[in-house]
Amino acid sequence: MNRLISTLIVLVILLLSGNKAYAAPRIAILAFELNDITSLPNTPQEKIRTASIQPLLEQALKQSNSVEIIHIPPATQAAANSGLGYLFHFHELAAQLGGQAGADWLVVGQHSKPSFLYSYLMAQVINVKTRNLVASFAIELKGNHASVTEHGVNALAKKINGIINPAR
Repeated sequence: MNRLISTLIVLVILLLSGNKAYAAPRIAILAFELNDITSLPNTPQEKIRTASIQPLLEQALKQSNSVEIIHIPPATQAAANSGLGYLFHFHELAAQLGGQAGADWLVVGQHSKPSFLYSYLMAQVINVKTRNLVASFAIELKGNHASVTEHGVNALAKKINGIINPAR
């Protein structure tokens, strides 16, 4: 009887501590920048669309229950960014920003719009500890409807999750 109780206690302890053994990767997602090179650039609608990408990506990654989202205040991002594409092109500096926030991973992105008909979600995944660019993605968006943006962001979230959680 004592052996059965001891075994049950050990099993309960293992079950309760099992969830704590896996710490979800901590990921920070910077606000996406709009790189609009059309003949009518930076319209209010396109700025709103671009501003929606970061929260949509955070939401899509949260749904997988496999990451912890770390927020970097917009003012902190602005202070670290010397201009359009600066953090996108200088991974070491972007990683430093992610490290200051306590993130393991950092996503730096741009919404590149070369045409009125299509645009690209461009995202780079940086390992904050090594300060290396681990992956770079370009998701084509055909059209400018909210559903097109959401579909592209969900596809991007799956790709990012595959990089930071390869076993899941």
